[in-house]
Parts: sequence; C-alpha cells; structure tokens
Amino acid sequence: MAVPPWLWIVATLLAAGGQTLRNAMQRDLVDTVGTAGATYVRFLFGFPFAILFLFLTAMATHASPAFPTLAAFGWTVVGALAQVMATALMLAAMRERSFVVTTAYTKTEPVQVALFGLVFLGDRLPRLAIAAILIATAGVMVMSWPSRTKAEPDGATSWQPAILGLLAATCFAFSAIGYRAGILALENPNFLIAATSILVLGLFIQTLAISAYLTLLDRPLLTALLAAWRRSLFAGFIGAFASQFWFIAFAVDTAARVRTLGLVEVIFAQIVTRRMFAQGTSAREIAGMAMIALGVVILLNT
Repeated sequence: MAVPPWLWIVATLLAAGGQTLRNAMQRDLVDTVGTAGATYVRFLFGFPFAILFLFLTAMATHASPAFPTLAAFGWTVVGALAQVMATALMLAAMRERSFVVTTAYTKTEPVQVALFGLVFLGDRLPRLAIAAILIATAGVMVMSWPSRTKAEPDGATSWQPAILGLLAATCFAFSAIGYRAGILALENPNFLIAATSILVLGLFIQTLAISAYLTLLDRPLLTALLAAWRRSLFAGFIGAFASQFWFIAFAVDTAARVRTLGLVEVIFAQIVTRRMFAQGTSAREIAGMAMIALGVVILLNT
C-alpha cells in the first residue's frame, strides 16, 4: 500500500487527542476503582475494541489479519510488558506524591526513543530532527517542573521519584521501539493490517498478564473492575482508538518522530484543563508550550 507522506502526522495528532480524552476518563474512574484500576481499564476494556478494529480494517482493505512471525511476537512481548511496567513505575512515583516531577521525567521518553531506535532499529535522524526532539522535550520539562513556591510536600523532589520517572520513561521508550519493531518484523505490505494486528497481539498479552496478576494477587480489584464495566467501556474504546493511531504512525515513520510530535498531548491536556477549571496560564507554561510548538515545527520540516 502506498503511504501518504502526511499520514504519520495525522495519525499522531489523532492518537494524542484520543489519549488526552482517555486520560480524562481514567481520572473520572479513580474514585470508583482507584488509580491502579483506572489504569488497567485501558488494557482490559480496550482489547475487544482492538479486535473490532482489526475486523473492520480487514474488511476495508480486503486483506487477512497478519499472523505474527517469531520476531514480531518477541518484539511485541517486549513492547506490551514494557508498557505495563512503565505504568507501574509511574504509579509508584505518584504514591510518593510527586506527580509533577514524575511527569517531567517521563517526558524524556522521545530522547530515549531516538537513542534506542538508532541502536535496535537503525533509525537514523537528521541533526535538525534531533534538535527538535531536544527542544520539545525541554519544553515539556519547563511546563512540568514544580516551582519553589508550588513544590509538592514530603520530599517530592528527592532522588527516588526522579529515578522512578526516568525508569518509567525508559520503559515507555522500549515499548514504542518494541511495537514499531514488531510491526516492521511482520514484513506485511499492508501497513494498516500490520499495525492493527500488532495492536491486537499487544493488548492480548497485556490483558492476559494483568488478568493473571489480579486473579492471583488482587481479586477484589478485579471484581471492582468487572462491576464498573459500563463506565469503563467508553474509556476502553477511546484507549484502543488512540492506540490504533499510535500504531499506524509507528508503521509509517520512526518512533522518535512520532513520540516527539505526540508531545502536543501536553498542550491538548493544558487546554482541556484550563477550559474545565477556568484557570489562568503562567508565563512558564506559555514558554514551555512555545518550546514544544517550536520543536514540532522544526520536526515537521525535517
């Protein structure tokens, strides 16, 4: 299939928008099933919709779902489990009451994706693209870093949450690389089928792992998740929707470029938050958003 050169941009923007909405819905579920339960919703309730997307994609393209090769399966396992581990590390950092610091460090992901993409996939980037990644990442950190007057209590800026945040970013980076490598390893000329097939496989692995964990170690949470299925379905749909477009973007361009453009999610979230709570925007937040925008503009012109 011919791939339009602009497709990865549209797919990434749709993914970032969907992820912003999914995050808002997950926050709405926290009071019902807790932080961990709200996080698991994206995997458990997203899986059925991924199967639906694969069916619709196969019908639309008149192609069969791609059966994973050994390499594709291995890379997808890496991507799926790294994503779950990254989420667990983020939750651990948040339990330290260091949400803003954790956010700043996890958004170093595009830099790590660029490095791992070069090492494992041979994804070389021009110097301007590297500069764009650094500028946009710095913009997120400027926005997220706590000011001295608003620093969180109980040692939020200590080394422990910083380490947890960096480890989470590393796992998120391995997840992106694993998924892109899995898609490429299929060697399927139909990039839509390849992307959606790996999405289904990844969510199947995650659903299996999370279900086994909850069954063995936290059955009350599993029961609570099942009881909240009506409220969780839409969050699962939006999560699968966002993932579908992330995977399409990974199928047609480097993970580093995709994840850097995906930083616009931070701006989307800022807009949603300001509209919902009618809060002002600080000079530092404006500067951070400007840096993200500059990085994105440079990236789109490389």
